[in-house]
Amino acid sequence: MILYTLIEYDVLRVIWWALLGILLVGFAVTSGFDLGVSILLPFVATHDVERRVVINSVGPVWEGNQVWLVLGAGAIFAAWPPLYAVSFSGFYLAMLAAMFALVLRPVGFKYRSKRDASAWRNGWDWALFVGGFVPTLIFGVAIGNVLMGAPFRLDETLRMTYTGSFLALLHPFALLCGLVSVAMVVMHGANWLLLKTGGLIAIRSRMVATWAAIATVVLYGLAGLVLWQFVSGYRIVGIIDTAAASNPLRKTVEIAQGVWFQNYRHHPWTMIAPALGLLAPLVSLLAVRFERGGLALLFSGLAIAGIIASVGASMFPMILPSSVDPRSSLTVWDASSSHMTLFNMLVATAIFLPIILVYTSWVYAVLAGKVTERDVTDKSRHAY
Repeated sequence: MILYTLIEYDVLRVIWWALLGILLVGFAVTSGFDLGVSILLPFVATHDVERRVVINSVGPVWEGNQVWLVLGAGAIFAAWPPLYAVSFSGFYLAMLAAMFALVLRPVGFKYRSKRDASAWRNGWDWALFVGGFVPTLIFGVAIGNVLMGAPFRLDETLRMTYTGSFLALLHPFALLCGLVSVAMVVMHGANWLLLKTGGLIAIRSRMVATWAAIATVVLYGLAGLVLWQFVSGYRIVGIIDTAAASNPLRKTVEIAQGVWFQNYRHHPWTMIAPALGLLAPLVSLLAVRFERGGLALLFSGLAIAGIIASVGASMFPMILPSSVDPRSSLTVWDASSSHMTLFNMLVATAIFLPIILVYTSWVYAVLAGKVTERDVTDKSRHAY
């Protein structure tokens, strides 16, 4: 027996759909707080030493958090080649803007303290703000466009043609999703600062965390209402062979109102995801009120996980619908790599993902504790 046949093809596809979601959630939760800290840097710290405290609260861990972004992009490339081709080609300018902004972060962290000049340091502080705000907004806008459908089509040889533009991505609903992304990341970053700092920084962060949690609930609820009333969903019509070779053009897809909410009716347990998105920020808010930074950070992370998971739960089995040719829409069943490729990748993931999790946990355990102003003025203890 061939080894990769130990797991059926359709099961492997669902496993990799779930793994892709886990990798995206891992990136959003781990990098979410350091992106949020970057956004908050010019606002929660009023002078240079305070800003160094803020930067050093994420300084030892932010680079390691990027591994989830690399893993997510790699998983899309290897497990879902058509998805990679459409999303990274069609959203090219948006992705380029996000990547350019992300590049500002390592440069800003490394160069900020190289000169003891206020203009120099303030400039890099705002560069770090841009490096946190722009990717966060763009990633949310991208999710909004995925829910609405991307303007692409496949010809009979499965060559992709994208007919959209950068400005077309900035649809009001997509921008609303971008604001949800910013709100939840700011909430997460403020909770991180509440856990890792003290004094005036923690006081300001507590206020930001409170309002960001409220904004997350309101904006997420509003986005759900708009999705239900004004955004059409995509569903497969007829029976599809879930074990067949990947070919998106072998199905028929129709567009209808309220489709993105059908999975919740057919599988009520999936309501856990939106429930987390709405309730976890409120629990985080209560934890902030009672100055429980660790608990607040835990629940803001659960809120992010719930919000992202709700998108996947709503769309399954769709992963990227086409707004101009619904038949070209990509699904879990027709956009994956081969049976053998998915199996080999799963074996590699089963080996290396636990190593990454153990190493990451060890790093956070070693670097536990608050960062103080005294710490950052002692150059032997902190780098930035």
